[in-house]
Amino acid sequence: QMFDAKNMMCAADPRHGRYLTAAALFRGRMSTKEVDEQMLNVQNKNSSYFVEWIPNNIKASVCDIPPKGLKMAVAFAGNSTAIQEMFKRVAAFLHWYTGEGMDEMEFTEAESNMNDLVSEYQQYQDATAEEEGEFDEEEGEYDQ
Repeated sequence: QMFDAKNMMCAADPRHGRYLTAAALFRGRMSTKEVDEQMLNVQNKNSSYFVEWIPNNIKASVCDIPPKGLKMAVAFAGNSTAIQEMFKRVAAFLHWYTGEGMDEMEFTEAESNMNDLVSEYQQYQDATAEEEGEFDEEEGEYDQ
């Protein structure tokens, strides 16, 4: 359920991208070992949805106090390249702003930044561990 598109807080289907990293906070009575085993199992069964070049990219923690009214719950945060779907849709709303008197040129820099972000996520999605090149941490770009 944690990775199900219906449970995401935005309309970006994680099956259309790959997870760079993810974190899950479990609440309730359960063993840390069991949680770690299940998270590894999910990652192994769905390996095509996780980038291979970031090892151990899912972190989990357990709080043994369940939320009121429930036996257990989980809060999940994932950084998936599927978010580029949302970024691409942002431009679809430009006409609402220009119709209210804003100049389209005011959006030029924002659009350029958004396109750069989409391109960067696409690079991360397509990258493999075997590719030659290095990640330039200062500029935040993957050099090929």
